[in-house]
Amino acid sequence: MGSQLAGKIAVVTGSSRGIGRGTAIALGEMGATVYITGRTTGSDPLSIDTTAAMVNDAGGHGIAVQVDHGNDSEIAALFAQVQAESGKLNILVNNVYKIPDPPAWGGGFWDHPISIWDDQVGIGLRAHYVASWHAAPLLFAAGSGGSIINVSSPGGTSYHFSSSYGAGKAGLNRLSADMAIELNPKGIACCSVYPGSVATEFIQKWAGERGTDLSTSQTTLGVGRAIAALVIAPNLMERSGSIQWVEDISEEFDVRDENGNRAVKYAGR
Repeated sequence: MGSQLAGKIAVVTGSSRGIGRGTAIALGEMGATVYITGRTTGSDPLSIDTTAAMVNDAGGHGIAVQVDHGNDSEIAALFAQVQAESGKLNILVNNVYKIPDPPAWGGGFWDHPISIWDDQVGIGLRAHYVASWHAAPLLFAAGSGGSIINVSSPGGTSYHFSSSYGAGKAGLNRLSADMAIELNPKGIACCSVYPGSVATEFIQKWAGERGTDLSTSQTTLGVGRAIAALVIAPNLMERSGSIQWVEDISEEFDVRDENGNRAVKYAGR
């Protein structure tokens, strides 16, 4: 895919699977060194070690770091490791998310345990703030041109799944917009990214039971390649603070997934 990110250091949180894995691989395709975080290690197909090997195979350098993003001290240790080994950071992709068990699909907020707030907002919003806080000095050390990309969702602007899900995604959009203002003098961009319907491993697992048609879904690698295209966009600072749709990035930069397809337009848009 090229060497546009050779010598660049990236952290992709929650990258043992799903969009995080696709993004880590896509950054690797451009030659980046990618720190891959998650809880699952070892030879499991959906582990940070497996993702690291896939990043290596793609042409980058994958470094697996076991992190529970519900634990602030583990997040701090991650960035201390980046500081010790690399001394800087160019790209932070905040992607980690905790899906409630069982998933909170439908029903009223009163039907779900209060703990789903901590799953969906605690990990899907607070952990992004904590990671960004620790990442900031490393981004500044790399100089201008760096980026924080927050993987959000159309659920931030319309109803999806549950009220707690929407609150977390809307909060993430606001966080991105306001961080962009504060980061602007440093020359660091911050954007929210909206994928459409994505055929993650989790969605594939539930597709049959829920009668979900995945034939027109975006792929995790396709989304990852769109994020990679965004971070190297020559006008990235002009986009800072905005919501960037994967389908728009795909069309603008002719981003193709592993099947040679551009991202399909999100039906709910």
